[in-house]
Amino acid sequence: MKLSLIFDNIDLFIEGLFLTVELTVLSLLIGFCIALPFGIIRAREVPYWSRIVNLYVYAIRGTPLLVQLYVIYYGLSQFVWVRESFAWPILREAYWCALIAFSLNSGAYATEIIRGAIQSVPRGQIEAAKALGLSAFQIDRLVLIPSALRKALPQYGNEVVFMLHGSALASVITLTDLLGAGRELNSKYYITYEGFITAAVFYMILTGIIVLIFRALELRYLSYLTLR
Repeated sequence: MKLSLIFDNIDLFIEGLFLTVELTVLSLLIGFCIALPFGIIRAREVPYWSRIVNLYVYAIRGTPLLVQLYVIYYGLSQFVWVRESFAWPILREAYWCALIAFSLNSGAYATEIIRGAIQSVPRGQIEAAKALGLSAFQIDRLVLIPSALRKALPQYGNEVVFMLHGSALASVITLTDLLGAGRELNSKYYITYEGFITAAVFYMILTGIIVLIFRALELRYLSYLTLR
């Protein structure tokens, strides 16, 4: 294990760390913005719209993230009308392609998490809100959605970890994230595993931080479920 090479190139991993965190956070934020309305549509089986959301969720969950990334980065560029469209300045950049793929993937999985959480909200809470004279919008904003999001915390914590690990695929389209930094170190000095082990340590640290954050959130917002 050539530790000196790792310490001499630690800046490379720091840059990769920032890119990994940036892609993960932005993908989760955009994915959540997709998932919240789509989860409500799925839970309520809104006519027509529900079928569109079902198709989106099935298409994303039914294919590997790597395939989705390749289709967006390599596949779309094969079409002339895409290269001549206003979107080409974005779609020709690896960063934006990765962000789009990760956001769509996270949105599909989070949609199912939110759908399940909404459907698990006790009917009595909704009836109690109606009895207090709240409107449908007020019930959604003050009762249904907050309760569902609290229940979704454990599953969404897993999604955050999965998205962090999935972001490692960014390195296959030339981005130097944590895994890309490890590959670059290995190829630069013709070594085998030092770069990958270093990247793995960074991923483990990030995963530990995420787990601790969601554990604290669960203790704060789900502690009432443990009361006897």
